[in-house]
Formats: sequence, C-alpha cells, structure tokens
Amino acid sequence: MEHSFTGEYQHTIDDKGRITLPASFRPELERGVVVTRGLDGCLFLYPQEEWDKVVAKIKEMPLTDLNVRKFIRHFVSGASPSQPDKQGRILLPAYLREYAQIETDAVITGSLSWLEIWNSERWREALATAEQDSVSTASQITELFRSL
Repeated sequence: MEHSFTGEYQHTIDDKGRITLPASFRPELERGVVVTRGLDGCLFLYPQEEWDKVVAKIKEMPLTDLNVRKFIRHFVSGASPSQPDKQGRILLPAYLREYAQIETDAVITGSLSWLEIWNSERWREALATAEQDSVSTASQITELFRSL
C-alpha cells in the first residue's frame, strides 16, 4: 500500500505518554508503526511496511563509513515499535519525548510516506524558517529534479 500522509494536526500527550493518531491515518497505521528520532528535533513515525523499506536501504549502506554509523546510532537505536490501541493511541517512550522536547502539546504533520511529531513551538519555528526560505528551497529542489 502506497502512503500519502499530508496535513497538520494538533494533539496532546496524555499522562501515560500516549498520543492519539489522526483518525484519517489510522487505517494505514493499524498494522503497526515505528517511531524514532527524526531530523531537525522532531520524531519520525513510519507505518511498519515503510519502516521495513527504510531498514532494507540502511542495511545496504557501508558500515565502514563513519557517517553511516552515526546515522544508524541516531536513527535506528531510538526506534520504538508500537501497535495503535482501539482509540488510535500509541506510546511515545520518555526518551523520544525528551529528544523532541514534547511534554503536553504536539503537532503531527504528514510527510508523504511518514509522519513527523513535533513540539508545538519547534514546529512553529521550523515552519517559519521553511516559509522564509521557500523561494530559495524551491529553486534548489527544481534543479535537483532537472538532474534526475
């Protein structure tokens, strides 16, 4: 199944460290998810099938490369599999909440094949930076697509 997660959703973390996944995404996430340290200070949440694809690609990377090992330490060591409950909630382990500085309020954003979970303030800052740099970024991305 090909995923296309889009949108921005405000959520709260309950006293047990759980977050409720957006209702529209739940059918695609019911087989299980993996949450891990993302980039830019957020968490990445992958449907299990997508996580399996990512892991397969990582396994192809050369372990002799220091940057690969650093990436694996950051990205893979923090991975936490979870099964959404009947209310669509998953547990965000304390070490992941701490990494992303998520206490009570969070923003879940769609990123096509995965979701990002942000501290609300960090999300506003990241979005403001993205909007400020949007013309320059679009130009660079356009050049990238031309080279494909």
